[in-house]
Amino acid sequence: MAYSDRELFARIIKCEAGGEGENGMKGVASVIMNRVRVPYGEYHRIGEGNVRQIIYQKGQFDCVRSSFGGAPNPQTIWANPPDQIHYDIADWALSGHRLFTIGYSLWYFNPFAPSCPYTFPYNGTGSFQVKVGQHCFYNPTETYAET
Repeated sequence: MAYSDRELFARIIKCEAGGEGENGMKGVASVIMNRVRVPYGEYHRIGEGNVRQIIYQKGQFDCVRSSFGGAPNPQTIWANPPDQIHYDIADWALSGHRLFTIGYSLWYFNPFAPSCPYTFPYNGTGSFQVKVGQHCFYNPTETYAET
């Protein structure tokens, strides 16, 4: 049985940022909804305003991959049912809220280092906005509009 958009969103929030506290989870939820709502570029073309298409876009979220290099991925949206906090954050983001420090960020990642690189992805489409918990968040540059 397919997950509802709300269930899928809650699962990706838990899997991608469950250990990052409420603001970290809201940051990840904000990025996903920014991708849903961006009016130009790759995410607009691929996502077409649909949260499912954004979440399932190939190569975007580790939690949607069933394996890495042939080894099973134990941390997936299918193996980690959400708790009430994840549903609450999904509802918050789906209703139009955004963590204000995230702005219009379209990317995040954990560099496993004390500081964040200025550019991410490394093709120059994002520039550093803020670090929340262990995740670095990036706003689109003019280069992103050409994707």
